[in-house]
Amino acid sequence: MRTRLVFTVTALLLAAPALAETADWRESAQTALHLLDYVGVDYPEFVRGGEVLDQAEYEEQLEFAEKVVTLLQGLPERADRAQLVADAEALLLLMEAKGPGPRVATLSADLRWALIGAYALVVAPKQVPDLAHGAQLYRDNCVSCHGADGRGDGPAGKSLNPAPADFTDAVRIAQRSAYGLYNTITLGVAGTGMVAYRQLTDDDRWALAFFVSQLALTPQQLAGGEAAWNSGLHAETFANLENVATLSTDEVTARFGPDAAQAQRWLRAHPEALGAVAVSPIDFTVKTLRESLAAHRSGDSAAAMQLALTAYLEGFELIEASLDSVDAELRTRVERELMAYRSQIASGASAEDAERQLAGTIDLLQLAEQKLETDRLDAGALFGSSLLILLREGLEAILVLAAIIAFLVKSGRRDAMPWVHFGWVTALVAGAATWFVATYIVSISGASREMTEAVSALCAAVMLLYIGMWLHSKANARAWQRFLHEQVGGALGRKTLWALASVSFLAVYRELFEIVLFYQALWAQAGDVGGAPLVAGVGTAAAMLALIGWGVFRYGLRLPIDRFFKATAVMLAVLAVIFLGQGVAALQEAGAVGTSSIAFFRVPELGIFPTAQTIAAQAAGVAIVLGSFVWAGRQRMVGVYNTDGR
Repeated sequence: MRTRLVFTVTALLLAAPALAETADWRESAQTALHLLDYVGVDYPEFVRGGEVLDQAEYEEQLEFAEKVVTLLQGLPERADRAQLVADAEALLLLMEAKGPGPRVATLSADLRWALIGAYALVVAPKQVPDLAHGAQLYRDNCVSCHGADGRGDGPAGKSLNPAPADFTDAVRIAQRSAYGLYNTITLGVAGTGMVAYRQLTDDDRWALAFFVSQLALTPQQLAGGEAAWNSGLHAETFANLENVATLSTDEVTARFGPDAAQAQRWLRAHPEALGAVAVSPIDFTVKTLRESLAAHRSGDSAAAMQLALTAYLEGFELIEASLDSVDAELRTRVERELMAYRSQIASGASAEDAERQLAGTIDLLQLAEQKLETDRLDAGALFGSSLLILLREGLEAILVLAAIIAFLVKSGRRDAMPWVHFGWVTALVAGAATWFVATYIVSISGASREMTEAVSALCAAVMLLYIGMWLHSKANARAWQRFLHEQVGGALGRKTLWALASVSFLAVYRELFEIVLFYQALWAQAGDVGGAPLVAGVGTAAAMLALIGWGVFRYGLRLPIDRFFKATAVMLAVLAVIFLGQGVAALQEAGAVGTSSIAFFRVPELGIFPTAQTIAAQAAGVAIVLGSFVWAGRQRMVGVYNTDGR
């Protein structure tokens, strides 16, 4: 459940219109922020004391301010939108009257923050920027115009008007936030040589922005900034990347003082120092849920729901396995309350009701964090979590593979074994490739991971139903002998072979990437205990899975042919129903299917969740299984009757 693979393509295409609409207005909002940043920095430089120092630049600033008004008017309706538009119009009037530069800078900054708050815009990097990578990106894309040292003196920049920005201008760079630079890289600057670099990934653009933001710093400033940060006085101000990325140095000075500004300068050059204070999954969950509530208050239900899903998928879900080993009942309560909050957002509940629901949920999350912190050094809990993750996630795959392999051996169809092996080996390769791409190349969202799991689970359910029905139809010796006699050259049909390979692939692949994610989160919980208990848990779980698979295989071979086929068909059908429930639940977690809570018990291992959608899917699966078994039994009896001539 982190490029999106083939299994998610259909779902993403279906969701494309809604995603495009959301992306359009969010891009407009980001553009407005970008323009406001330029106005706040450039206007005071070209208008002083009521006098215009550069008419062309002044007219450009007016054009930017007019564009901001237009962009804000086109944003979705929110409670604060009318005030945002009014403030933008007031800013434009002040600029047309050649008002004082500091006042324009203040109004533009206030409007930026009001816009960020009203529309719950994300303005900080998702992970710590890599400045070494940013330096390489600068050499590849920027040196020709901005020069090797960032002075705006590159050979290709000499013919540009206006000239490229000088990133070593300390006064000007202190007025720019890393986020403002990120926006410039993302959107470009109309009428200049600065083009948009949308082909770069989001992480690339942040890395480049942070690299550029520290080019003006002197060794003395860096030394002073390091001392300020190491003093420990500013850990709360810079508890994460937000204030480092979204505030200019001048804004930090105004809000937190010159010593904090020194610390921020050093953190721009060394954002990796924030790795020690990186947001934990639960902190991320709480922060994102509060952003969701803010979006709900502003009337943006779509953004509120998306943020609520992100809080679960990118936060709490990653520590579920760890919490399970400490307090499984608490994990269930938290998951249930998170679902209840999402249901309130979906149903259009009042902001007050949503806030009350969220308050209780956050209390539970904080309790969970306390329990995890208390047990951080517990080697037994680490071993138990490690064992349960692999055992729980791998059991279904082992059962499927053991049943299929036993069937092929029992029926003397070892010639089809390479197809099964091809399926699970391909799944291992695909899982490893997905993990590598998601870790080092493209960040895949939690929703996309859930969509991958959902689609693969549902496809596996269909394949298992097909194979189970096929096996049940051959569940007596005469029917099986007749089937063998009908096969040309003794070979299984190509459709059946592909079904065997597909279900082998899907059964393994759907679990692999989620297992990796869970172990990554569990490793972060290891603390001073180290990874030995985790590795021991993996080894023990692998041995247990191998033993279970061997048991299914050996016991199956000892059964008479008719009992073996019936038992295997029933087991595969049960797994298919389980996959149906788990697939629909994953669709719900991805936000692709609604959630209607009902009074029912919850057994995730069996795909049973207390929602109308998952129960209905499993009920439909049971009906299909029973109907297909009855039909297959009748067809088999007809075949036996015809063979005997009676």
